[in-house]
Amino acid sequence: MNITGKRVLVTGGSSGIGLALVRILLAKGAKVAISGRCPEAVAKAVRSLQTRTADIHGITSDVVAADGGDVRLEQALAALGGLDVLVNNAGRARADRLENMDEAELQAVIDVTAPILLTRAALPLLRDSGDAMVVNVSSRSALLGAPFHATYDAVKIGLAHFGEALRRELKRKGIHVLTVYPEGMDMPMMKSNRAGPEAGVLREPASAIAEAIVGGMETGAFQVIRCGQIRLR
Repeated sequence: MNITGKRVLVTGGSSGIGLALVRILLAKGAKVAISGRCPEAVAKAVRSLQTRTADIHGITSDVVAADGGDVRLEQALAALGGLDVLVNNAGRARADRLENMDEAELQAVIDVTAPILLTRAALPLLRDSGDAMVVNVSSRSALLGAPFHATYDAVKIGLAHFGEALRRELKRKGIHVLTVYPEGMDMPMMKSNRAGPEAGVLREPASAIAEAIVGGMETGAFQVIRCGQIRLR
């Protein structure tokens, strides 16, 4: 895919992998809308990304809200004039022993299956593009379970398999699906994770993961794996 001129919606684009990815996409000439649930964070990200040449727009919407997908798509369509690439990057993590997490905490993690609903709603727009892509940012945990992340891992495995199935479903339909398995990062969402190298859990800069994602987009890869798959224990 030639990224120049592509219209891209990145969920969870105000920090971490999403923000790093948007920086590269803008530098390559894409038109980008980012969404996030915190208005202040979205506004701050947009300000940091704005240049004379950058075409960047911010959307505030909670990924698990009932109408969140419709709001994001309507605002993205209004800002970008269409959609060529959907990046499902938003996520929530809560690291703890399973028995220590109450039902509300579990549900907050599990509810981030919303990318499936957003993708379904976006398919007509992507089909109109003729050269479109869905990028699903899963996790290393979909390949190698991380301690204290049992629920999060289950959700990320589901997202990865959703992407793989959808890729085959949309084959030769003008919509490619890329699944990303990033390594862990030093970021606020991961501060509660006590697992380290002894459990096979490493850390990598968001910029390195973002560069790999863009490389996968440009070459039409069906997966980007940024982690080892060897079980140490």
